[in-house]
Amino acid sequence: MKKCLICNTRIDPFISFGKMPLANGFLTQDQFADEYFFELKVAFCPNCGMVQLVEQPDREKMFNKNYPFFSGTSKLMAVHFEEFAEHVKKDYLSSQDPFVVEIGSNDGIMLRHFKKDGISHLGIEPSENVARVAIENGINTICRFFDEDCARRIVQEHGQADAFLGANVMCHIPYLHSVIEGIKILLKPKGIVMFEDPYMGDVIEKMTYDQIYDEHVFLFSVSSIKYLFEQHGLEVIDVEPQETHGGSMRYVIARKGIYLVSKRVSVQLGKEKAMGLDKPETYANFRKNCEDSRDKLMSLLNEVKKQGKRIVGYAATSKSTTIINYCGITTDHIEFISDTTPVKQGKFSPGAHIPVRPYEEFLANYPDYAFLFAYNHAKEIMAKEQKFMESGGKWIVYAPKAKVLE
Repeated sequence: MKKCLICNTRIDPFISFGKMPLANGFLTQDQFADEYFFELKVAFCPNCGMVQLVEQPDREKMFNKNYPFFSGTSKLMAVHFEEFAEHVKKDYLSSQDPFVVEIGSNDGIMLRHFKKDGISHLGIEPSENVARVAIENGINTICRFFDEDCARRIVQEHGQADAFLGANVMCHIPYLHSVIEGIKILLKPKGIVMFEDPYMGDVIEKMTYDQIYDEHVFLFSVSSIKYLFEQHGLEVIDVEPQETHGGSMRYVIARKGIYLVSKRVSVQLGKEKAMGLDKPETYANFRKNCEDSRDKLMSLLNEVKKQGKRIVGYAATSKSTTIINYCGITTDHIEFISDTTPVKQGKFSPGAHIPVRPYEEFLANYPDYAFLFAYNHAKEIMAKEQKFMESGGKWIVYAPKAKVLE
């Protein structure tokens, strides 16, 4: 019997995506035989409303010295994180000598905007290779996982923080109660927490079930985050919907009673109630929609291949692992996946073992169709790939439904 990671209530899975490899586990041919798999099952807690994985691989398997994701590779995300940092500086850093801490700070893409203004900062990044890039760029960074012990050490060495930030990382952590207790130790009395993660409401509305993979142990809603933080004497004081990652939510949290609570919180809670995010039947229906989406996508891919056309994947994203393995996409459908990340090139996709090749191969011999795995960066990518489209190239997308974009 599985228990909810937030409130210890019994939970049962509403969907299984089957045996799944590590989403970022790009591998070489000699590693195929020892590849790690787990069952990707998802449950909804009827008590606290948290959507969560029933099983998650050990954190050291997912975040290590070979972690292949670098935030700084996307211009769109660079702009987004600059705006995030400016928002914090303008609205929440009131003390004379502020101190900002970011969890899962990656290559320092956000903290660099505090550094340039001479603001004291510290990044906490468990993946050694990306932490090294941040350090080389002059971003104060420690390589470890954040918990209560880590918080005490930071306070001893640097003092308490004015802001604790996170972007696409809180949903990765199964032991959130320890993290929140660490936040309470770390934060000044009037300090704020600001983080953003993929939003369950968007996953259901847009059918972006590729947000469900090993690293995302939770899919948050405002109601589930409210429940979680209130257990620790903290409250959600604002929420800000974001377009990133196909639909995210930014949460602003502080000690209870310190700040006025924005009306946006109650408005969003009302929207969630109207969507049925608190009802088990919503998730049963989501499962049927996932199955329907899978069937339509495979029908489309098979039809294109029957016509003798070439399909190449565009961007070897972590999210693509769920789509590829759940749907049964193989090298019979996709010739290779084009990607600009050097550490992924020359390797194979997790599970299906589709070759990942340099972006230059895409440019040298355009396919008939490009399967857009990085659909959340569609505007940026399509502006960049005008020549591909002018040559007659078409895009295949799968969210919110499988279709061809001319």
